Amino acid sequence: MFQKVLIANRGEIACRVARTLAGMGIASVGVYHHADRRSAHVSAVDEAVEITGDTPVAAHLDAQQIIGIAKERGAEAIHPGYGFLSENAGFAEAVQAAGLTFIGPSPESIRLMGDKIESRKFAEENGVPVAPSVLPTGDMDAFLAEASSIGFPLLVKASAGGGGKGMSIVREASELADKANTASAEAERYFSDGRIYAERYVERPRHIEVQVFGDGRGEVIHLFERECSIQRRFQKIVEEAPAANLDPDLRDEICAAAVRLAKAANYANAGTVEFILAPDGAFYFLEMNTRLQVEHPVTEMITGLDLVEMQLRVAAGEGLSVAQTDVTIDGHAIECRICAEDPENDFLPETGRVLRLRAPRGDTVRFENGLTEGQPVTADFDPMLAKLVVHGDDRTDAIDRAIGALVHTLLLGVVTNIDYLARVLDHSACREGALHTGFVEEHAASLATAQPDEDVQDAVLIAALLDDPAFRMQLDDCPEPYASIGGWRN
Repeated sequence: MFQKVLIANRGEIACRVARTLAGMGIASVGVYHHADRRSAHVSAVDEAVEITGDTPVAAHLDAQQIIGIAKERGAEAIHPGYGFLSENAGFAEAVQAAGLTFIGPSPESIRLMGDKIESRKFAEENGVPVAPSVLPTGDMDAFLAEASSIGFPLLVKASAGGGGKGMSIVREASELADKANTASAEAERYFSDGRIYAERYVERPRHIEVQVFGDGRGEVIHLFERECSIQRRFQKIVEEAPAANLDPDLRDEICAAAVRLAKAANYANAGTVEFILAPDGAFYFLEMNTRLQVEHPVTEMITGLDLVEMQLRVAAGEGLSVAQTDVTIDGHAIECRICAEDPENDFLPETGRVLRLRAPRGDTVRFENGLTEGQPVTADFDPMLAKLVVHGDDRTDAIDRAIGALVHTLLLGVVTNIDYLARVLDHSACREGALHTGFVEEHAASLATAQPDEDVQDAVLIAALLDDPAFRMQLDDCPEPYASIGGWRN
């Protein structure tokens, strides 16, 4: 096993990885940009090293700088977390070339599954269902003609995309050319790869993904599925495991397809195979994420497994620590992504400063975050601030616990979606499991909140502060310079 690991990430995922490393007795090295110097992950690691770049994101994407720090500090391996360099095949190759271990799949697997066009071909060749689609040929006119022949609606997507960039729903033939050209331009801007493809768009689809683990020697297991259907702008905000109201036979079929694909790719380490599930029960391969997912804690909660520890053991050559028959589902888990964004203003990102943070507590609650009071929230990084994860005996219990935990989460100083997430979970359609990727848009009116009375809002905030012991202590303390000069002033 490794003696020291560098975490090439920041915020809550860096804290998460550091926690498992500490539990395994492995020393950790963290990296941070000056703008992030107050982040909790800086103090969560054993050694923290500042990285530089034209922007904070550029610093985190500087592969050679990060590899250099790993070698300088004596780390034997690098854990990429998610985002940044986690699905960069060139980075994985550079890590290996430097004599270090990349805690993730092989560069070949990243390259194969990271290209949405090639991965779709690979999935189809290995008997995994793929929606009717048209792939690019370099001739836009031919692409448009073939796409039109599939029928509408269509989903136009970037081959190298992610996070909803370079993606558009086309409902009429008259929209196709403009939206295809726009998607291609956006893909070129964000990913330096303008290739796009089109597939039949499934109305009211569910987004189901399967957590897989491979040892790179032919053995692959699944850790069941997650439901990720509640999204805004094609990005997830609520995830749960297992999926709501999923027929057991269909679950087995979807999980088997995910394992079949990963085995064909001789996959090593953690990965997620994502599917679109149609209302009629048909499912189609969407993509494979060759890394740990943001939503991995819900899988940990229902299986009792530590996915980061499993990643480390596979990367160290120990193989899989469990067999498929050992993996069972216990209860239900829900994750809410707490973001600095305004749900009342089209979920636009918000900035500010963390003035007060009070996390919910409980044996069934995890509050994954990398925040400290006084920390600025800027536009430099993704707006996700924290993840609230709860476990319940069943789905209803998990929803109730999640709402209760959200109500007891206090984060002042920046606008967040905390109250909105509670309304989503308490919505009758969510409680019934009537989920699909258009849930937020369909229920926008009933999920909106009326503007609160400012006097009532001020009273509630004051009451919350007065209920805080640390705040009351500050009120009772005698301020300087009077504390120093003593009681004679009276």
